[in-house]
Amino acid sequence: MHLRPLSERLGVDIAITPLKPSPSLAEPGLLLMDMDSTLIQCECIDEIADFMGIKPQIAAITQLSMEGKLDFAASFTERVKLLRGLDAGVLQQVLDERIRLTEGAQSLIRGLQAHGWKTGLVSGGFTFYTNHFEKMLGLDFSMGNELEIVDGKLTGGFHGSIVDANSKRTALLSKAAAWNIPMTQTIAIGDGANDLPMIEAAGMGIAFHAKPRVRELAPYSLSHGGLDRALDLL
Repeated sequence: MHLRPLSERLGVDIAITPLKPSPSLAEPGLLLMDMDSTLIQCECIDEIADFMGIKPQIAAITQLSMEGKLDFAASFTERVKLLRGLDAGVLQQVLDERIRLTEGAQSLIRGLQAHGWKTGLVSGGFTFYTNHFEKMLGLDFSMGNELEIVDGKLTGGFHGSIVDANSKRTALLSKAAAWNIPMTQTIAIGDGANDLPMIEAAGMGIAFHAKPRVRELAPYSLSHGGLDRALDLL
């Protein structure tokens, strides 16, 4: 029976628990989340681009990248180049005016932390924002891409390697190993194609209000309600 059409028609999520071991609140675990359009309700780079009057151009590239139709690293580099010359103060302005946590985000994080779980953020977005939410939410770690800023302006470049799909999967595996957490006690949540490797590697991989390809391939999919709906799967 095909349950996705039924789920969409009824406006509810349907989950069939597999026979294999799945994460439990009875033991410590690890949650890794994507940031843009998962932990928060927007794509930061699109909102930054709005201050240059090029949001539609950037957003179109972002959408294709998240759908897996463009190489993430190449599209990221292209989008960041278009931000050259922008006043770095816009980063804070976007945080203050445009970015909102997704419904249920704090409830999910607090709920898992109360049971001894580690929590982290792995994003193809920017460290300006991942660092903020790491501190705000008391996360154990975060990863993102650091924009290059010279004389108060974005240069159109960035420091270090791009946090891509493989980086996210590697972070999940390495953090679980470092904290002696079995992979069966890990959860990964994301919405884009660059989240699929970590979603597929986790003990419970969840596509959250995700792009069609991600919903199709992820073991679990939540398309209704907030992030705290993930607690219902445990």
